[in-house]
Amino acid sequence: MTTGGTGRKRVAVIGATGSVGSAILSVCRAHPDEVEVRALAARRPSEKLRMLSREFEATMLCAHDAPRGTEGFLTGPEGLVAIAESPEVDQVLFASSGTAAIPALQAALRAGKEVSLANKESIVVAGPWVIPLVSRPDQLRPLDSEHNAIWQCLHGEGEGRAVRSIRLTASGGPFRTWTAEELKTVTPDMALKHPVWAMGAKITIDSATLMNKGIELIEAMFLFGLEPAQVDALVSPGSFVHGLVEFTDGSVKLLAATPDMRLPAASCIFWPERRFPAPDFAPPLLVPRTISFEAPDPVRFPAMRIARTAMERRGAYPALLVGSDEVAVDRFLKGQIGFTDIAAVVEETLESCPLPAPGSLEEALFALEEGRRRAAAVCDGLSRCRA
Repeated sequence: MTTGGTGRKRVAVIGATGSVGSAILSVCRAHPDEVEVRALAARRPSEKLRMLSREFEATMLCAHDAPRGTEGFLTGPEGLVAIAESPEVDQVLFASSGTAAIPALQAALRAGKEVSLANKESIVVAGPWVIPLVSRPDQLRPLDSEHNAIWQCLHGEGEGRAVRSIRLTASGGPFRTWTAEELKTVTPDMALKHPVWAMGAKITIDSATLMNKGIELIEAMFLFGLEPAQVDALVSPGSFVHGLVEFTDGSVKLLAATPDMRLPAASCIFWPERRFPAPDFAPPLLVPRTISFEAPDPVRFPAMRIARTAMERRGAYPALLVGSDEVAVDRFLKGQIGFTDIAAVVEETLESCPLPAPGSLEEALFALEEGRRRAAAVCDGLSRCRA
């Protein structure tokens, strides 16, 4: 475990005020003799961020969207990069969403820092310009529960790993058993009630449509260097099993655990050692239980099928997918389109906005913005039809 002169690992948390950031800081709080929080970043300079700074005595603060010159804060992409490159930081944990932290992610990897990542967009949009920067095994550590499970299952399997396929799991969301007609009646308030995880609004809606799992499939393809045919998902209600790996000899490894983000956070911070995540962490009782798996329904939940299409086409399609989904979810939350319209908007965007494969990160970000622009036009058309 890399440490500074204090003997403690010095960490930076990007996205410190969100749900994943809170889980990370809970682990840090539980192990003050081993972890020192040196830097904290969030989108805005909120009172919560200031309170966390005082609690952990962080020496660097960044509010990405704050005006340049805001007292006490680094700002903008440059502020995140400064934290990522700082010699006072051993590990950078990316718990934010969106693409704003991509330059900082690249900077941290180039600087040789340990990097723990729960930011799907940075890999789905910029994977070809991020993954090649990984310079050693376990430098980039997946923090999402499903990718973390796959990462742990692959350890000890050697260079070739002989992987036939991997399966990420999904809870199925709050509407797993609903009919196609019932899904048309889903409101934002209903969709924001996830049965297992407490998350932000965007990812909660994506989990309800299963788009989140589709985006995670693309992320897994890049993270683990697999082909689209090797990556799939299974619905496993209860979220006790987080990921499975099938090897070429027919054997399967899986990771099962209480659905608590503090567990993957602890595995990333302390790897290869293991630490109990927090005093109040509730490990699963070793009692008889039924673990079930079922295939996602591509008719009632077409979002994963659409994401698979983007994964198979590659090129600009993953970025178009991310951009169009952002807009469609936002319009749904504002009541401007229906729940089942989200996947329809994304699919129409992908089919009507063909772009050449990006040759640079800038071109990938352009595709992301085109996805947003085109999806907004599709949503406007739907709204006019409803009026």
